Amino acid sequence: MAKRVAVVSGSNKGIGLEVVRVLCRQFDGDVFLTARDTERGQQALQKLQEEQLKPLFHQLDIDDLDSIRKLRVFMLQTYGGIDVLVNNAGIAFKNADTTPFGTQAEVTMATNFFATRDMCTELLTLIKPQGRVVNVSSLMCKVALLKCSPELQNKFRSPTLTEDELVELMRKFVDDAKNGVHPQQGWPSTAYGVSKIGVTVLSMIHARRLSKERAADKILLNACCPGWVKTDMAGPNAPGTVEEGAVTPVYLALLPEGAEGPHGQYVSDKTVQPW
Repeated sequence: MAKRVAVVSGSNKGIGLEVVRVLCRQFDGDVFLTARDTERGQQALQKLQEEQLKPLFHQLDIDDLDSIRKLRVFMLQTYGGIDVLVNNAGIAFKNADTTPFGTQAEVTMATNFFATRDMCTELLTLIKPQGRVVNVSSLMCKVALLKCSPELQNKFRSPTLTEDELVELMRKFVDDAKNGVHPQQGWPSTAYGVSKIGVTVLSMIHARRLSKERAADKILLNACCPGWVKTDMAGPNAPGTVEEGAVTPVYLALLPEGAEGPHGQYVSDKTVQPW
């Protein structure tokens, strides 16, 4: 039987690094720390090795489809698939950043939504039976959802929304932001929040598809909010620690074999949240 394997994207620092640290202690298989920059990845690897942990490293830039595909080939050849996938990589502009909002929308959406979608497109077919997929979203997705127009809220909550329709909505947000008409079109002024709406709803769509096409495999896929914790992205004023931020992603990554759920949910503090 092939050795079990877990992969965490964007895991050379912050919540991703902490998720790798905990998985190294609790997951019965190999755990891959990944990073865009190989040098930074190796430095993070060394840090964990000094703690007597044994993570492995693979270069991964989710913005680069070729990089994702190299990971895919490696996982298929080495492990016959993936048991746990944590899509953690993401970006956010600082509040004080003066980059035009349209540019912020385009750049943020490209990584947080479209690159995460590429990860799912390329790797979901590799998820083994009883596999676990965790897409790291944010509490900002709920804040942003409630600031959307009623029409947009209904679309994002629709159980029949398709992936193609979601992609069109995300593209429309970017176009509206670049044209300076996003408020009139019912969008909130948070590129990060809208990108994470996309991640959460994409998770729900993919979970429905897995339930339909691979029901017997009992794969569980969820989106989660790690909480507002001290990272380079969230800043030093966040109330939580990275250790606290890793709790929910790890909980979902290690849902026991045979568990019926959660599946296709938005989870915070290890609890399914209303959407």
